Amino acid sequence: MKELQTPLTSKELHKLKAGDEIALSGVIYTARDAAHKRMIEALAKGRSLPVKLKGEIIYYCGPTPAKTGSVIGSCGPTTSLRMDSFTVKLLKLGLKGMIGKGRRSQKIKEAVKDFGAVYFLALGGLGALLSKSVITAKAIAYKDLGPEAIYRLEVVDFPLIVGVDTKGRSIYDSLRPKRK
Repeated sequence: MKELQTPLTSKELHKLKAGDEIALSGVIYTARDAAHKRMIEALAKGRSLPVKLKGEIIYYCGPTPAKTGSVIGSCGPTTSLRMDSFTVKLLKLGLKGMIGKGRRSQKIKEAVKDFGAVYFLALGGLGALLSKSVITAKAIAYKDLGPEAIYRLEVVDFPLIVGVDTKGRSIYDSLRPKRK
């Protein structure tokens, strides 16, 4: 397992290969569909985003409320394809990593390659387990969206798999059955 620390650097990211197991530590930001839509609308109106994206990671997650004594509730990934229409604009702003579940479109694999970014996979169905790696959680923008607000999470040894690397290689490409 490779250890990775945020903020991400191009040098570190270029060493990663699709399928690598990662223990991520540092700050990541959550954002799902509604937050992505607001960010893109803000950009279209010439406004700045509530988060500087350069070198950062967005986790496609809508955490549940924390129970007493916990930092955060369940925080599992959501399906990444739903964010594909927003992704290129955010990569252009310096976003270096995304965390979600499932395949990405060919357009996004190419954009990940073009911008030297990485798409990480978090295992779906393990939100309660993933929450144990979160040491701080705070809603920082679009709080009216509830769980779809943007949260700043500090994580330690957050378990991930490289889904698409900086060369555009996808772990899913090697899983496709060969047709005769």
